[in-house]
Amino acid sequence: MTTTVPEPRETSGATTALVLAYVREHGGDAAVAETLRRAAVPFTAEELGRPDHWVGYDTRVRLFTAATEVLGDPETMWRVGSEALSNGLSPALVLIVRAIGSPRQVYRQLPRAVAKFSTTSTMTVLEAGATHATIHYRLHDGYRHSRLDCDYARGLIGMVPVVFGLPRAEVRHDECESDGHPACIYHLTWESRSRLGRRRRRSAEASAEAELVALRGQLRTLQSAASDLVASDDLDAILHTIVARAAQAVLAPAYVLAVTPPAGGAPLVHSAGLPDDAITGTARTLLATGDLGPHAVVVDVASARRRHGRLAAVYPEGHGAIGDERSMLAAYAGHAAAALDLLMALEDARLEADRAGALLALAHELAAAPDADAVCDVVARALPRVVGCSRATIMLWDPASGRLRTRASEGLDAGAAAFAARTDLAAEDTPELVGMLTDREPRVLRDATSSPALRGLLEGLGSTDAVAVPLLAGTSFLGVAAAGWRQGEAPSVLDGDVLVRLRGVGDQASTALQKARLLETVRHQAAHDALTGLPNRVLFLERLTAALERPEAEEQIAVLFCDLDRFKAVNDSLGHAAGDELLRQVAARLLSAVRPGDTVGRLSGDEFAVVLRGLSSPEGAHSLARRVLACFDEPFRLEGREVRIGTSVGVAVHANGDGGPELLLRRADAAMYADKHRDREAPAR
Repeated sequence: MTTTVPEPRETSGATTALVLAYVREHGGDAAVAETLRRAAVPFTAEELGRPDHWVGYDTRVRLFTAATEVLGDPETMWRVGSEALSNGLSPALVLIVRAIGSPRQVYRQLPRAVAKFSTTSTMTVLEAGATHATIHYRLHDGYRHSRLDCDYARGLIGMVPVVFGLPRAEVRHDECESDGHPACIYHLTWESRSRLGRRRRRSAEASAEAELVALRGQLRTLQSAASDLVASDDLDAILHTIVARAAQAVLAPAYVLAVTPPAGGAPLVHSAGLPDDAITGTARTLLATGDLGPHAVVVDVASARRRHGRLAAVYPEGHGAIGDERSMLAAYAGHAAAALDLLMALEDARLEADRAGALLALAHELAAAPDADAVCDVVARALPRVVGCSRATIMLWDPASGRLRTRASEGLDAGAAAFAARTDLAAEDTPELVGMLTDREPRVLRDATSSPALRGLLEGLGSTDAVAVPLLAGTSFLGVAAAGWRQGEAPSVLDGDVLVRLRGVGDQASTALQKARLLETVRHQAAHDALTGLPNRVLFLERLTAALERPEAEEQIAVLFCDLDRFKAVNDSLGHAAGDELLRQVAARLLSAVRPGDTVGRLSGDEFAVVLRGLSSPEGAHSLARRVLACFDEPFRLEGREVRIGTSVGVAVHANGDGGPELLLRRADAAMYADKHRDREAPAR
């Protein structure tokens, strides 16, 4: 089971892998399990066998101690180092050592090699001759020296000539930190090829065999890396695998991978071994120039199709690569680029399929949208999937006030959504809006360069970048569809594919808004009187029915029925145009006489009716009836003449058990006729 215990990166997995390989060879899997138990190591054998898995110095010493106890051999750690070549020494390291050319040259570069295994010590080569060398090795302050660690180092140092087919070096170790000396001093001597005599051919064969084994191991690792990379379809997993596999190509304390997303936005960065506060700056430099200094090996992650980014193995200051490690790292980077190409192609295909599905769904939903608000909601929901933005806003133009008002948004938290709903843009305060009204062209918007009004809107929505396209019906400006991105999320190019997709959605939205407005006009015409604009009989009865079905507590509902007196005489004497104008003026006076929540309707000809809501007693209805009658006291002005007409008003108050709206309207009609009959019996007005 994989652990999450944090460990300092002080000892490479190349070291722990050698220890476990030796224990397994001499004691089997049971000995490995017992070693891990005694050392209380919080990792599995599989984890400790990976070159990219680093542990702390204390964990390393506990593992050395446990291995020595389990095998019962005080020379265990010396043997682990001296037999490293046959126990799984990293193929990459074997090839590097072979490429250097001779034991003397290897010993001269040994301090740089130590940085590949440990970050807790410093090695200095005091002298290096053709067949001898003196090495100074000191543990950093704050660490407690272990003789077992020294034994391992002696074995490993003495093994170097074996890589070249020579006998082991003799290592004399008279000064050790464990004995109180300030540092460990190693005196090495080894044989040269010229002194081997008859053993020369056999040594050369052994040397070539070691190199062949290392090459085969490197090839297997490279093939395995290629398989692992193409087996995943998750971008994050692939980036993690690239970094992990880089540790098998080039042993180093730290690695960093920076990849530019195909759709733009902030770089994708994976690292191991770098301090948290150094990751961002290192990744930025890596992508910009690739120059991390002489203590890093940097390669491009690139294919024939595109350059994805860069990969680096990073060493402490003063250290760096040994031999041609760049070629090894580049081989892994090539496989990584191929895997990224494949993933990007799959991702592009998925995105296009998703966008096609989103566009199809958008077309279906827009076809069913009953009004402008529904159209705006549908378009706002579709934009993130179609355009790839993180938030979307639809604003409609109010020509009467000269303002853009938000009608729908998507991808905003509750606070930003509330801000959007209550915020509008005035043309006189927004130069970008004036420009769009003038040329009807899209705008790419940045918070840093926008006008104050627009910058305030972008900040309230949490967007630093946006693209806005006008919604047009012919030459009529209907509003704006805008796609926005948070800091660092926007594609590098906003006026390319992003704009094309946004314009496509905007065209569909414009068509749907036109249709919605046409439907609203048709519905209004079907439910309103064309002459006065008042609800017609159908809509009047709908509202009366709704009032009767859902009354407020203790609410009484009434209907006033009005019929104009002497309307026919006006038509006959002044003409139908004057009669129409009279009806419009009557409608205006009735609307001014009733309360805002009441409904005034024209039922037919010169018959009007009013639904009265919120009454506490029947007297309220009669009081409103008197106000209606009073609005006819002043003469109407028609064709330049003052014309006096009256009205007859009937009142019906609904009571429980009175039946439905038609019955209540008939009762009010009957009351009106009774009132008209009384008027006829009275002296003429």
